[in-house]
Amino acid sequence: MHVLIPAAGMGKRMGSDRNKLLLTVLGDPLLAWTLRAAEAAETVEWIGIMGQPTDFPAFEEIIGGLGLQKPVHLIVGGSTRQESVYNGLQALPEGAERVLIHDGARCLVTPELFDRCAIALQECEGLIAAVPVKDTIKVVNTEHWIESTPNRADLWAAQTPQGFAVDAIKDCHEKGRAKGWEVTDDAALFEQCQLPVKIVRGEETNIKVTTPIDLAIAERILQQRSTDL
Repeated sequence: MHVLIPAAGMGKRMGSDRNKLLLTVLGDPLLAWTLRAAEAAETVEWIGIMGQPTDFPAFEEIIGGLGLQKPVHLIVGGSTRQESVYNGLQALPEGAERVLIHDGARCLVTPELFDRCAIALQECEGLIAAVPVKDTIKVVNTEHWIESTPNRADLWAAQTPQGFAVDAIKDCHEKGRAKGWEVTDDAALFEQCQLPVKIVRGEETNIKVTTPIDLAIAERILQQRSTDL
């Protein structure tokens, strides 16, 4: 399985002046934790990281320090996540049929989730990891008045990895560029193209580290995992 990791953002909501994936938790950069999980996944055979060239020296240092056995390729990202994934798809090796796309900021992903998604992707053309929503969700208008309350049983919180047949997701990205679609995840492009997307059960701990509070939560989860070993 081929894995693409978007890692080109600056982490403005983190309040950081550098790529948030270079911030550390328990002494290691967030990107290092993500790469460890991909390395340990039995199904992953190739890893591509989309980033800004200014971060490549730091990325190379992280990769070298981990002693990874699987090939890791650095790919120039874009100004948005969508552009970065597009660039990553173009850089996949010839013959790649399936790809998992995983946000580098979801550094608590486990090897088991990578493998679960990879296995499920053999039976479909599009999927996402997701977990059922626990909170009651309100649909609110621009003036902050509630318009509706959707049935919580029908709501799932999207995560990554998200997996796709390579030809299909490339085609969706091309259509998105041509039509000016702006999306926050790749499944939305599949949906815009009227293609089905399957849910694979994600992990409650597979949070996206976006704010300083998330960084503290990630540290606590990793500490707990080390205690459980």
